[in-house]
Amino acid sequence: MASLKDLRNRIASVKATQKITKAMQMVAAAKLRRAQEAAEAARPYAERMDAVLANLAVAFEGRQDAPRLMTGTGKDDVHLLVVCTADRGLCGGFNNSIVKLAKERARRLQADGKEVKILCVGKKGFDILRRDFGKLVVDTISLREVKKLGFGHADDIGKRLLAMFDDEAFDVCTLFYAEFQSVISQIPTEQQLIPAAVPEGAETVDLQGAIYEYEPDEGEILQDLLPRNVSVQVFRALLENAASEQGARMSAMDNATRNAGEMIDKLTTSYNRQRQAQITTELIEIIAGAEAL
Repeated sequence: MASLKDLRNRIASVKATQKITKAMQMVAAAKLRRAQEAAEAARPYAERMDAVLANLAVAFEGRQDAPRLMTGTGKDDVHLLVVCTADRGLCGGFNNSIVKLAKERARRLQADGKEVKILCVGKKGFDILRRDFGKLVVDTISLREVKKLGFGHADDIGKRLLAMFDDEAFDVCTLFYAEFQSVISQIPTEQQLIPAAVPEGAETVDLQGAIYEYEPDEGEILQDLLPRNVSVQVFRALLENAASEQGARMSAMDNATRNAGEMIDKLTTSYNRQRQAQITTELIEIIAGAEAL
């Protein structure tokens, strides 16, 4: 049985931990509002980008001069999985849920005889993946020092993916991230980046029988739009991840704070009982000694 001193030290330690988790919860709550606003603001632009691509893609169906970013290399032997996670922990199952989805995808591709490469955006994703898929990780991009995410950060990643595609380092690129729904709900999402995949049911512009002429033509528009779309979708994924990370951390720290409170109550009860038992024992010894005299 622990001594009274050990119980006092443990209670003090848990109280200190509770202060830290409470502070982290408050910080995450403050960051969540800004991150959520940024993620929600980016969604309409990214969705409209999909709609424009869906309309332009119609003009290139079956054509030989379609851009490579839309048609691909003509094969799907090498797959690049871009796994976006956080650079910090203490956010519940946020990182594990994204990595789990990427692992399932990697195993399915390997079962089909495909070559898999992994690019990690975020240190925690690499820490988890290196146990089983360390040899497949080509590189890790860390944004730990970034205080505020900007389009430039996503554009750097997008340009790197385009350079790898031009060097024929992969045939298909898939992006993994968590879509923010609420503080307690972040949905792991898989999205094909290259070649550009028009989502099923994507909104398209209703031409209503009108004939539109593009200036410049569709080909020139796509040559500029498709590379930009890669960076836009990466930027959206990073913003969704940022909001999801703070939501998951806020929920995890709230649970940790409540658990610490329950532990403090149990330890305090145990301390009081043991102290009372010790006092009772001392009184009995004093009374017995007095009677013996």
